[in-house]
Amino acid sequence: MTEQRVGWSFLRSKRWIGYFALFVIFAIACVYLGNWQFDRRAQARAEIDRIDNNYDAAPVPLAEALPDTDDFNIDEHKWLTVTLTGSYDEGLVLARNRPGPSGVGADIIVPFRTSEGRVFFVDRGWMLASGTEIDRALAAAPAAPEGQVDVVVRLRASEPEVDGRSSAGRTVASINIAEIAEVSGVTDAYYSGAYGMLVSETPSAEHGVLPPKPERDEGPHLSYALQWYVFIIIAAIGVAYAARQEFKNLNAGSDEVLAMEQKERQRKKRRGPSDADVEDALLDA
Repeated sequence: MTEQRVGWSFLRSKRWIGYFALFVIFAIACVYLGNWQFDRRAQARAEIDRIDNNYDAAPVPLAEALPDTDDFNIDEHKWLTVTLTGSYDEGLVLARNRPGPSGVGADIIVPFRTSEGRVFFVDRGWMLASGTEIDRALAAAPAAPEGQVDVVVRLRASEPEVDGRSSAGRTVASINIAEIAEVSGVTDAYYSGAYGMLVSETPSAEHGVLPPKPERDEGPHLSYALQWYVFIIIAAIGVAYAARQEFKNLNAGSDEVLAMEQKERQRKKRRGPSDADVEDALLDA
């Protein structure tokens, strides 16, 4: 019998070139998704660093932290504790559709006029208010203390506007400082880059629910990233195994295939019978 010898030339066929192209596309997609998860992890770790560096730092005066009204650097300023002295103005605004401890509600935003004459917006906490209740919430929102007040806040960045959702009356869709200034009627100089989450005020007054300290959690992004690279390895092993099996089928009886089969038998012998082999033997018996 004439020995059929194809070798590995079948790998140059259109079918196998298609397999390789699919593998490359799959690998590129996995690398993209893995790197995306690495970026998500880097962002989470950067947020943890901001919390560690700023959240419990000693308070500094607002004018020292933000010399210019449009200043805000996320790494330097987010969660930084600052102090203000001045008085609350009229012009309370509710930032609607904010999640809270008991459902969807609104954050209470009040303009605060500092002793330097600039306006800074203070988030005095969350209150339950949604849908048709928003008008009643405006009337029921806790009033800020009158007269001179010393306030401690943690800095947060002004939020972007929400597409397709605009202000309605004295409510806004996001804590966008420029929009809140317009809704609350503030015309004087105001801090446009940041607002403050209330920590405490003296004299104190009733306020909304204040948020807890954010968790220091980087999430499962590292394991997800590694998982995508493992998928590439599994796919490569699958392609290599399929190519090896086709090689054996196309070159059955050749010296190279016989040598491959001999090595496999020796490997199995050294390894001992598998669970499947034992089970088959029991069934045969």
